[in-house]
Amino acid sequence: MLDLLVTHATLPDGRTDVSIAVQDGRIVELSAGLQAPAHETLDAAGMLLSPPFVDAHFHLDSVLSYGQPRVNQSGTLLEGIALWGELRPRLTHEALVQRALQYCDWAVARGLLAIRSHVDTSHPDLLPVHALLEVKQRVAPYLDLQLVAFPQDGVLRAPDGLANLRRALDMGVDVVGGIPHFERTGAQGSESVKLLCELAADRAKRVDMHCDESDDPQSRHVETLAFETRRLGLQGRVTGSHLTSMHSMDDYYVSKLIPLMAEAQLGVVANPLINITLQGRHDGYPKRRGMTRVPELMAAGLTVAFGHDCALDPWYAGGSADMLEAAHMGLHVGQMTSQAAMRACFDAVTQNPARLLGLQDYGLAPGCHADFVLLHARSPAEAMRLRAARLAVYRRGKRIASSPAPLATLNLAGRPDGVDFLARID
Repeated sequence: MLDLLVTHATLPDGRTDVSIAVQDGRIVELSAGLQAPAHETLDAAGMLLSPPFVDAHFHLDSVLSYGQPRVNQSGTLLEGIALWGELRPRLTHEALVQRALQYCDWAVARGLLAIRSHVDTSHPDLLPVHALLEVKQRVAPYLDLQLVAFPQDGVLRAPDGLANLRRALDMGVDVVGGIPHFERTGAQGSESVKLLCELAADRAKRVDMHCDESDDPQSRHVETLAFETRRLGLQGRVTGSHLTSMHSMDDYYVSKLIPLMAEAQLGVVANPLINITLQGRHDGYPKRRGMTRVPELMAAGLTVAFGHDCALDPWYAGGSADMLEAAHMGLHVGQMTSQAAMRACFDAVTQNPARLLGLQDYGLAPGCHADFVLLHARSPAEAMRLRAARLAVYRRGKRIASSPAPLATLNLAGRPDGVDFLARID
């Protein structure tokens, strides 16, 4: 007897009336009209069954700290960094853990079952690293948490920046991060990219670097990142996050840059909610949007994901762990409104970030983990348009969260906020 049988599901690729058989936490069969005895049967009633959402770029150490020590009045990236620097000495292990766990509760309820979180390694005692390593262990039954060693103050700019980052990796942090555009000079930024990529190669780690997060078209560290990736044989293991300066670069230079990135098989993470909020702050009109060139990067064959980045912290006053919100914003900012482009935006919060994180056995196919989300929608486009309710969330074949269906599919007022947690992270 099967553990779980899902019937009458619509899949993101358009297949309908699909049944999925689950045994021992994995998908064992996927076909139309399958009937078999099972301990649990879920009739999807034609609704969209998706692999779980994945956030390829987030900051769990700062989440839910909005207003501490005060609100970011200018709304700029640099004031946010300054506020985080003021808050850092006041952080406590307990508060960091509790805020992160609260957000992970939100994530599970919304079908977000994998997060790559950057963790600040600039704290002299590595307090955020200790806290998020504890969180990673505690949430493991519910979601995959991957941590990036992130030198917020600059790995070369800050005293002991490199030593602290090495210590974080020694403690078990998964990925090497960086912030070259925040180093003291452009030359030091390029030096930091080279140094950090070499460190990752030596330790067989992936790289995910905040790169060129500015409106300056001369901020071109992603070019160095692509070069070092090829030089060190790291193709397919390196991600450039934000890349907002590409929105301000001239087309001629970008016509050279994108092929270099494609040769290096760089991953890209755009963060639509944050990019559209923080960038262009010093512009008059016309005002730049700031998000990197998502359609062009996708057309060149690069794996592009959308991240949520922040939620209720010094940089962003919104956020709810809803990756459909990030996809919805990305669709609008990138003007990606064709049917194929809207599907690509859905992929940017599911299969594309899963690829960047290197998640094993992710997806809807025999042999994959039985992790999926039943959405109150009949297509990816409708799911993004309505920010569809998550009717059921499954992890390894077990239901871990559910939500009531709205009274009508065309619920223009939005989805209900109430969520019944079947498994809470304590």
